[in-house]
Amino acid sequence: MADTRTYEVGAQSTQTFGRVLCSARDHYFIVDGPAQNGCPGEAITPAEVFLSGVAACGVELVQVLAKQNNIGLEQIAVRISGMMDRSKAIHPKYTLFHEVNVDFRMKGVAQNDAAKLVELFQAR
Repeated sequence: MADTRTYEVGAQSTQTFGRVLCSARDHYFIVDGPAQNGCPGEAITPAEVFLSGVAACGVELVQVLAKQNNIGLEQIAVRISGMMDRSKAIHPKYTLFHEVNVDFRMKGVAQNDAAKLVELFQAR
């Protein structure tokens, strides 16, 4: 049996240059292009939305993995940072992060169990 999941989101321009109205199901949020692009830069940027998605996936999936493996995880926090150097493009067609760092902080688990959970997450 396939475990197929389909997701759909939308984005559209607003009256403000560089400000985008995004939607997912019946939820709406604003994303601003960065000030370096002449955009407002006040709301969360596309790169921050992307990194937030990875961090949220880390928190949620590690909780699921802890539950599946009977590991008594009390709390988890994920911090993620990314760096792009637009002057040193990695790919001619795509803007990519040059570096991404993910830091998992867990409460209520032994170090070896925390390491196991991170390994399980990375394998997904």
